[in-house]
Amino acid sequence: MKRAPRIYKTIFISDLHLGTENSKVKEVMHFLRNTRCKKLVLNGDIIDGWQLNRGSLWTSEHTKFLRFILKRIERKTLDVIYVRGNHDDILGRFLPMQFGSLSIVEDFIHESKSGRYLVLHGDVFDTITKNFVFLAHLGDWGYKFLMSLNRWYNKYRAWRGKEYYSLSKAIKAKVKAAVNFVSSFEEKITKLAQAKECTGVICGHIHTPDNKKIGGLHYLNSGDWVESLSAIVEHSNGRMQLVYFRDFVSDYPMKQDTADLESKNSDELDLNQIGIFAGR
Repeated sequence: MKRAPRIYKTIFISDLHLGTENSKVKEVMHFLRNTRCKKLVLNGDIIDGWQLNRGSLWTSEHTKFLRFILKRIERKTLDVIYVRGNHDDILGRFLPMQFGSLSIVEDFIHESKSGRYLVLHGDVFDTITKNFVFLAHLGDWGYKFLMSLNRWYNKYRAWRGKEYYSLSKAIKAKVKAAVNFVSSFEEKITKLAQAKECTGVICGHIHTPDNKKIGGLHYLNSGDWVESLSAIVEHSNGRMQLVYFRDFVSDYPMKQDTADLESKNSDELDLNQIGIFAGR
């Protein structure tokens, strides 16, 4: 018997990186199909314009995700806020934009029963991303290479009957510079939220999910849908929670073939329409 979907007030996801082979689009679709919310916040880097400009492959699964979101907007069953990230920074030229129940913004204040939360992607505090674009793209290439290596390594581990192991997570945990970067990022972003008289902050960008207190301020990072497969959800009483797909899928198992519930021939989104996100 099919389980009823989980009900939330708001869902926050970030860093899906559509347009890359490492994007776990099937998993995020499964998560959203088995949940319901009044508001969905797409907190940056949903579409990876950097990789698309380098000729990265856009698949039919990536189109299905956009069509899925647009259909819910059209049916007026969902309010969507898209926050600009650094990989979809082309949007910064046009902000803010409003199309019915779809808003595209730089950042915003989320009013919750548990307080005011500053919502932003977080790249504003990344000096390399903002001021040294070449180095940022070089780092992005390195991360893509690491993820490709990670994918092949885990195929070998699966063949040996071993569980998934994240190379990038292990590196971030052991390299002092990476640890210091995350700590500095968290400190700066919480200070900004405090300056805006908020009780908390919800961000993404660094692909490191978290839910903790920093100096009395509630810090939430939604992680990513490349490795951690995580999201922040707000319950009806205002409680914020960090959820992982690995836990969610134990209650809502995915079929092996990940059958699409929508017809491939219905309302296909013209890929030219996503050119704006890739800067084309």
